[in-house]
Amino acid sequence: MKLRPFILPAFLGLALSSVYFLPSAGKIAQSAVNMDLPENEGIWHFKKIPPSQAERDILAKDTEFAKAECYSIRPGEFDEDGNPLPDMLFVSVVLSGADLNNSIHRPERCMPAQGHQILSSTDKRLVVDGGHEVTAKRLKSIQRLPTEKEGEFLELECLTYYFFVGHDTITNDHLGRTFIDMKDRLIRGMDQRWAYVSVSMWYGDMPWLEADVTEEEADAKLSDFVTTFSATQIDWKQMKP
Repeated sequence: MKLRPFILPAFLGLALSSVYFLPSAGKIAQSAVNMDLPENEGIWHFKKIPPSQAERDILAKDTEFAKAECYSIRPGEFDEDGNPLPDMLFVSVVLSGADLNNSIHRPERCMPAQGHQILSSTDKRLVVDGGHEVTAKRLKSIQRLPTEKEGEFLELECLTYYFFVGHDTITNDHLGRTFIDMKDRLIRGMDQRWAYVSVSMWYGDMPWLEADVTEEEADAKLSDFVTTFSATQIDWKQMKP
């Protein structure tokens, strides 16, 4: 009697039925990120801002947000009224709720709706005080922003760094984060509550600044901000060695 035609259906049936023996949810392990943003961090002053209505509408109701515009004075640069001109960057921390699938996602999915055309995606390894490391995803994009005149847009070059912080793991890989969740639920009986950290900065020719901001300058300032932010806002004692 030949059994070969029956082997594959039997295997698939066994694999599918095993789903019913997996825990539907594990104990919740809180993210190592501190959601309480500071007023100042190094040379940067934080102005906290609320999430957009679109963010609230698209994400689960128990998703938490911590967002800010951050300013740092550019030495020797002033506007026509003598006021100092600042660099500006944006920081956003989105903390998943109970429904991990509908709380956070990779920014490449939503950035086009914010006017971004993504040009490249690479990894950026950053060394944090205390011998720690964060490898962020570095996105280079062009962002089209509507002006006060109907039908007119301002195009700005933009750099974005992002990564995900769980209870004891940091990754910049959305698919890898999904596999970590599957393994944690199956083997450890827990769900890590993930925080998505994103920091972005415009560069190039910006009408409100006297001098162009080079890509290298923006990279350096983003790198410095992210390493300082990671050192103070992440509880490294929770991280795996």
